Amino acid sequence: MVEGQDEEHERLHRATGEIRPVTALLPIMAVVLIAFLIIGLALPVLPLHVHQGLGFGTFVVGLVTGSQFAASLISRVWSGHYADTRGAKRAVVVGMLTAAASGLLYLLSLRFVGAPGVSVTILLLGRALLGAAESFIITGAFSWGLALVGPKNAGRVIAWVGMAMFASLALGAPIGTTLYAMGGFAAVALATTLVPLMTIFSWPRCLPSRRRVVPGRHSSRWPAQSGCRDSLLRSAVSAWARLSPSARCCS
Repeated sequence: MVEGQDEEHERLHRATGEIRPVTALLPIMAVVLIAFLIIGLALPVLPLHVHQGLGFGTFVVGLVTGSQFAASLISRVWSGHYADTRGAKRAVVVGMLTAAASGLLYLLSLRFVGAPGVSVTILLLGRALLGAAESFIITGAFSWGLALVGPKNAGRVIAWVGMAMFASLALGAPIGTTLYAMGGFAAVALATTLVPLMTIFSWPRCLPSRRRVVPGRHSSRWPAQSGCRDSLLRSAVSAWARLSPSARCCS
């Protein structure tokens, strides 16, 4: 298994050998940007939902908010082992699917707002799943980036992928409050469910192909970055377009 992963990493490294490291990392940065956007969405609105919507005090608000990061810390060991043994790309996909599952738990918690204790318990489980998803996504993204551009560019991988992560957290706060104003916490829950799934569906256009590069000609091993960008953008816009009517149905 490990030898197979090493061969895959070597093939990916050769496939991007003639491409600038930052250019090769752009699709991974785009995926991380969208993935961590869903983490940023809930941060400014969770206190409002738990305190005003469910009627809990500041301790429970802090518990619900911090549970994600506690789960992320605990799951780091398993996410690293999974990325090393099963593959970085698979770790990112598992993280995306887990994030979508956390959105489903967010939605389920809204069905029990009349029983605040049950609702907040389900919400805590959703936050824990999102924390685990964060571990798998970022660990897989870093490993994937290193496989693409090689250990000699490790600093660039950490810097550029980390930049995408923090940019998404910064963007997530205003977008999250906008969604909350439009459709309440149901809109945030729907975004948490739909965005990771639509990102996975847009991925094939973001992956390197196996065609041979002819010296002196444009490399065909990597798809046009605009194609990857447009594919991800269409997925995000489509998810946003579905939120308004769906949110009203679930709230």
